Amino acid sequence: ADILTDRAIRTKLSAALSPDHLEVHNESHMHAVPPGAESHFRVLVVSRRFAGLPPLQRHRLVHQALSEELAGRVHALAIQAKTPEQWTSNPTLDRSPACRGGSRGDGALRDKLQAGGD
Repeated sequence: ADILTDRAIRTKLSAALSPDHLEVHNESHMHAVPPGAESHFRVLVVSRRFAGLPPLQRHRLVHQALSEELAGRVHALAIQAKTPEQWTSNPTLDRSPACRGGSRGDGALRDKLQAGGD
């Protein structure tokens, strides 16, 4: 399922934004999710389509392209949206902070996940 979600994200962002550079990172292992529930992703999209757009508009383009995934399997999506010029001047991928939605040692969260709650 992880590969399918990753592939869908790559395919849809490529079609919508014709990126010069695209990275999709599954960060589900950093969060308290049940095994097989790939739901936390970070994307880096470098596209000429972002030229002249503020960050909010860039993020909206990414969200529009991934609306189906965001309505389903993908629970969290961290976005870096850069123009080719921005990427050339700073070609780094931000790191995600530690998940604050619970830890692997949180029994209450584990029980909730096993019960199928959200």
